[in-house]
Amino acid sequence: MIDLTALLPKLLRANGANAELAVKLAWSKAAGAGLKRQTIPVRLVSKTLIVAVADPIWQKQLQHMSAELIFRINNLLQGNLIDTIEFRVDAGALKSNRPTNTASVKEPTNQAAPTELLFAARSIADEELRARFVRAAQNCIERRDARDSI
Repeated sequence: MIDLTALLPKLLRANGANAELAVKLAWSKAAGAGLKRQTIPVRLVSKTLIVAVADPIWQKQLQHMSAELIFRINNLLQGNLIDTIEFRVDAGALKSNRPTNTASVKEPTNQAAPTELLFAARSIADEELRARFVRAAQNCIERRDARDSI
């Protein structure tokens, strides 16, 4: 299967290329599966990508990650198409983007309770189920780290 994001730089160089569409597609790849579910790229204004997020907590976390995300997008597009990312709280825009199953595969980290995991767990309404989910994930991380240290 062809990775369409590899074709983005060629599409941008073609006459009449839509930079906004290319940046939105690159966002999906740069953000990864976890962040992609919690965000929607809304539009590109000059060199600022506007991204909708669910709440102020996501907004703050993503602001801290913005330099890395900008680097990833510009790297995918092989150019300097964005300079800044503006994260706007817009829970309504995300309702159709949220998965029904919030327990998804996370990228491995070396923390006992990764921030991404805690944010993902926030969407589980049942407190007991949320606590069990976090404990199970922490156990998996500990087993992986123990296995990797052998």
